[in-house]
Amino acid sequence: MEKNIFQKLRKFNLIMGGIHLIQAIAMAILATTVIQKISEFQPIITQNYLEFVQGQGLVLQTKELFTLPFGIMVALFLFISAGAHGLVSLPNKLNMIYNQDLEKHINKFRWFEYALSSSIMIVLIATLFGVHDIGSLILIFVINAMMNLFGLVMEQLNSNKKENEKQHWGPFIYGSIAGITPWIVIIIYMVGTGNLGSVPWFVWAITGTYFVTFNTFPINMILQYKKIGKWKDYIYGEKVYITLSLVAKTLLAWLVLFGAMQP
Repeated sequence: MEKNIFQKLRKFNLIMGGIHLIQAIAMAILATTVIQKISEFQPIITQNYLEFVQGQGLVLQTKELFTLPFGIMVALFLFISAGAHGLVSLPNKLNMIYNQDLEKHINKFRWFEYALSSSIMIVLIATLFGVHDIGSLILIFVINAMMNLFGLVMEQLNSNKKENEKQHWGPFIYGSIAGITPWIVIIIYMVGTGNLGSVPWFVWAITGTYFVTFNTFPINMILQYKKIGKWKDYIYGEKVYITLSLVAKTLLAWLVLFGAMQP
């Protein structure tokens, strides 16, 4: 690839990282000093366990573990994204690895960052829907991270395949199954009351936004591997990933943050 392409991509990453960083700082300020309701919103994370009670047998018990600093965690979601853009943009060894991997049609930094940041976000969304058990939250975090790591495996398996070679779609399919699982859990909690009319507006907004943005990423991957139109150029698909990441994270972060202000 031409050196000029990498220079333009480096500037693009710096700009996107800067936008993430500005939002993260603003969000951290709002969540800690400006909007008291957000700083006070700290869901209690619990642990369920079985305890033997005389005359009753094994009884399910619940104990409080800690409170989750919700606003700070939403800001952290954006700080991680900003940091990832900085790592691949600043002239260093990581930037060289980033460029070399792109030539092989791989971006491991993208998938590692998604695995961390999007898993934090899905855990925060889950707590808004009432998932406060530590075991459930750990499972949601890990399976969402695995969804993204399947994306990395997809790229590694199909790196620089020739035109007549068959693409391996297994990781894409397995990753899609992993990705939808946390939402099955969240929807179970959402409809648990049996009265969807009582579900607050921000719940529908978060669900709809996440569903739309969630599906744009696999669509971009499909277009890349099918080499449709401009997606024949892997760098074009990389720029689309970066743009989608900014749009999706911006919408979700602010929706989730202000969702903490709802009754």
